[in-house]
Amino acid sequence: MISGEARGRRLLTPKGFRIRPTADRIKESLFNILTGLRGQFTGCRALDIFAGTGNLGIEAISRGAALAVFIDSHRESAALVTKNLQQLGFADRGRVVAGEALSALRSLEKKEEPFELVFLDPPYGQGFAEKVLGYMSTSALVNESSIVVAEFSARETLPTSFGPLHEFDRRIYGDTVIAFFHLTGNECGSKF
Repeated sequence: MISGEARGRRLLTPKGFRIRPTADRIKESLFNILTGLRGQFTGCRALDIFAGTGNLGIEAISRGAALAVFIDSHRESAALVTKNLQQLGFADRGRVVAGEALSALRSLEKKEEPFELVFLDPPYGQGFAEKVLGYMSTSALVNESSIVVAEFSARETLPTSFGPLHEFDRRIYGDTVIAFFHLTGNECGSKF
């Protein structure tokens, strides 16, 4: 279920268990935390890595984000995100990239400015969160005002820092953990 502009609307989801969208109660809590940290989403840019249905990036758009870029390696998922954007009337504010996460990020670095919000919801237990967070720690796609949110299983151990990218909050919801990261060590200081 979506909040904001598309309140009460549901996303299309595939049959089967390959995609595990963030549960509505966790998503609501996540966005309440983000609202407390940054205020309104109006005009921000979001990046949804391992997008699945596009659940998190679409929620950001519905709450006022100017743009969300969605990355997923499965063509079926990329097509599903496109359909969800179209059905909600957000096609003009979303762009879908079908490709493996790290190669897609490398490609985006050549043409995109930093994103204020980065969502990372990889398949559990496969090490993708560590790889992508490690990459994001030196990526031009994030800066001192970016918040990077990683979702992973409580059965996984995820480091609390990746170079200058440090965890500043962690919430546990049953088997799901949401960790919030930001860059530290820059001359501007941190607002977190």
